[in-house]
Amino acid sequence: MTAPAGTLKHQAINTIRTLAMDAVQAANSGHPGAPMGAAAMAYVLWTRHLRHNPADPAWPDRDRFVLSAGHASMLLYSLLHLTGYDLPLEEIKNFRQWGSKTPGHPEHGLTPGVETTTGPLGSGVANAVGMAIAERMLAARFNRPGHTIVDHRTYALVSDGDLMEGIASEACSLAGTLGLGKLTFLYDDNEISIDGSTDLSFQEDVGDRFAAYGWHVQRIDGDDLKAVDAAIGAAQAVEDRPSIIVAATEIAHGSPNKAGTAGAHGSPLGEDEIRLTKQALGWDPDAAFHVPEDVLAGYRVALEQGAARQASWQERFDAYERAFPAEAAEWRRGIARELPDGWDDHLPAFSPEDGAMATRAASGKVLNALAPVIPNLAGGSADLTPSNNTYLAASHDFGKDTPDGRNLRFGVREHAMGGIVNGIALHGGLIPYCGTFLAFSDWMRGAIRLGSIMGCHAVYVFTHDSIGVGEDGPTHQPVEQVMALRAIPGLTVIRPGDPNETAAAWKVALERGGPTALALTRQGVPVIAEAERVREGVPRGAYVLDDPSGGAPDLILIATGSEVSLAREAAAMLAGQGVAVRVVSMPSWELFAEQPASYRDEVLPPGVTARLAVEAGTTLGWERHVGSAGEVAGIDRFGASAPGKIMMERYGFTAEAIAERAAALVARIRGTGPAGG
Repeated sequence: MTAPAGTLKHQAINTIRTLAMDAVQAANSGHPGAPMGAAAMAYVLWTRHLRHNPADPAWPDRDRFVLSAGHASMLLYSLLHLTGYDLPLEEIKNFRQWGSKTPGHPEHGLTPGVETTTGPLGSGVANAVGMAIAERMLAARFNRPGHTIVDHRTYALVSDGDLMEGIASEACSLAGTLGLGKLTFLYDDNEISIDGSTDLSFQEDVGDRFAAYGWHVQRIDGDDLKAVDAAIGAAQAVEDRPSIIVAATEIAHGSPNKAGTAGAHGSPLGEDEIRLTKQALGWDPDAAFHVPEDVLAGYRVALEQGAARQASWQERFDAYERAFPAEAAEWRRGIARELPDGWDDHLPAFSPEDGAMATRAASGKVLNALAPVIPNLAGGSADLTPSNNTYLAASHDFGKDTPDGRNLRFGVREHAMGGIVNGIALHGGLIPYCGTFLAFSDWMRGAIRLGSIMGCHAVYVFTHDSIGVGEDGPTHQPVEQVMALRAIPGLTVIRPGDPNETAAAWKVALERGGPTALALTRQGVPVIAEAERVREGVPRGAYVLDDPSGGAPDLILIATGSEVSLAREAAAMLAGQGVAVRVVSMPSWELFAEQPASYRDEVLPPGVTARLAVEAGTTLGWERHVGSAGEVAGIDRFGASAPGKIMMERYGFTAEAIAERAAALVARIRGTGPAGG
């Protein structure tokens, strides 16, 4: 039943609604309708079921709450303020303003209690699935009979828009397959989107869809507190399936003229309508940002409950630590995001005697060398495991009946895979990675972007990194993808040139802390330098690989990936023609940009203007490194279907073609060649 008007419950729910109305109106921007419609079920979840401690938002065994419907941010901000998180009322009043902790959509790392950055619909759904996977994986690894230190749930409030997005379908299908029993969605089924009624574009039976995914499904009135309470309890009792509660709600509930309409979705209600709504809710129409003292006291019980729950958990953990000190030390290290001492001693080193090796194969060797010494390293591929070389031989598949496995089978679900990996990283305790072809990074770009906004410690492994892929043709041959990834702020992109650079790239990815994308070859490449030298150079983004003896270079060849070895061959040819060439390997633009100007000038002396960048990808952006006088040997058209070696030859990626172009460039700059090169 709906809480009777005038009761403390009624006031507590209406406090959320009125705070949302007032904040959106003050900002003259935002979404008041969803917080008003979902307030009742959010109240039940947060006051009766959610196990959290507002005084310590990072308590490891807290329940996670994901507001996937990020446009309803004022619902979350109201709950955080009311339950005692460090989010004072002044921040609510500064909703969507410069420097406030209440941005338009929730941002992880900015606002205490916000578990993930949401807004792009469906992303929070995938993050929540990742968090539930992380909980189950860690519980299987650390819990012992009589000693349970990992035992929490993941809840998400999702909207019609969330469930329209393909990423949500991908993630929820996988969640059902994995039987994630501690995952519960509250579906705010208000049947309204920006365009109007969802019937315009969304007429499926969502409950039936989720039942087909293998979820436990319930249907309730989202304003009936007893029904919400019972449904959450029933979901908690289902251990072998995730649960969705399809809650019928009314957008802008309580508004006399805008309830149930699209007009309440993304615009303020207006001063007059707010007065009418407050009157209808039994609220003082002249009171803005009003929080009754007894309501606040009721919500703030969460502080006392949270402290008690965390103290109880700490007692259990202390007992666990006494019984299992090694496991407890591993747990602490994972939660602190620290790597084991001496882990990098296990990085493999490669020599020329190993022969040509694809960097994807080298990556697989690195992963399997590190898996035994970094036990919280876990991940998988989007149905390309043998091609991406992402399988950990020391473990087995993570599944419904094997939760201790570290290999994740994501299926052909690139976008959800990226979002799930972000959720695992956000949960804490694990270092996740995922893999697919570089051309398909476009499918997961939204997740990579959000992972970069949040600084998620995740590794995105992209193989088949150029037209060298060969016969699969232009659909599978990336041309613009590396540059597109470089355009994402906060993402470190590394395109290693040989097996040792690949090992060094993994070292950077594991130590750096934020998201890293590795672009790896399908075709074999020779070892270009000894491991010790490479491990010094790769973290700096670029380093001098070869230099002419006895003086300054006439030309600098800058190359990445499989083209580094071609540049070296071309340099040897040019040396025979009397051209002194410096070869620079530049695996990472981002790392190079972080170096002091003195180092950058040391690698790329400003006085040497004859520069040729060599990369089997789009030329856009390389001007920053070659300057106005330099040139780029790249690809500004799509590929074709032919063997990889033929493709590279036809597109000018041979030592001979590079040497010829470089010689022409030097002649032009010296004034002995035709203008324009």
